[in-house]
Amino acid sequence: MSDPPAATPHPRALRLSVGAAIVVALVVLSVAVGLGLMRGQAPPTESVPLATDAAIDAGSSGELYVHVLGAVEVPGLYVLDVDSRLVDAIAAAGGTTDAADLAAVNLARVLSDGEQIVVPAIGATGAEPGATGPDDGLVDLNAADQAALETLPRIGPALAERIIAWREDNGRFQSVDDLLAVPGIGEKLLAGIRDGVRV
Repeated sequence: MSDPPAATPHPRALRLSVGAAIVVALVVLSVAVGLGLMRGQAPPTESVPLATDAAIDAGSSGELYVHVLGAVEVPGLYVLDVDSRLVDAIAAAGGTTDAADLAAVNLARVLSDGEQIVVPAIGATGAEPGATGPDDGLVDLNAADQAALETLPRIGPALAERIIAWREDNGRFQSVDDLLAVPGIGEKLLAGIRDGVRV
């Protein structure tokens, strides 16, 4: 007994399956073209945060210049890192001589650009870190010790300590007006000592 003849697909069903195949092919082609276009695009531009003024000031050169004099092995001008301390400047100058009075300097003090550092010899005139300038009789805010600061009107031990602490934390006073940044010193107190100090 012979097999019955295979049923021939209905012409309408054949048209539907061909149409579905074409639709699927178009979708696949569209996806492929879209992916190709996306891969060919340039990557998005990276955003760079704006630097703050402090970062520009500190990082513009990344270095500071200091002039080291006095009882050091090799006095001269040295270029140091921005966050250097006085001990780094002395090390750059070859260290101190045997005559150096290290009690007269604060080795931990943060340096500032353009500073001159004098390491006094033991018993040298003016070896006090502080007190007054030889010619003008004014108290140097960047070199004065606590005793010298206490000679100023209305500056007692507590305020003298704050002035020294501010100097150690922030570097040299750039002007007498910088005293206003020291806790406990206001306009009135500054006016009373302005004529007796210098930077």
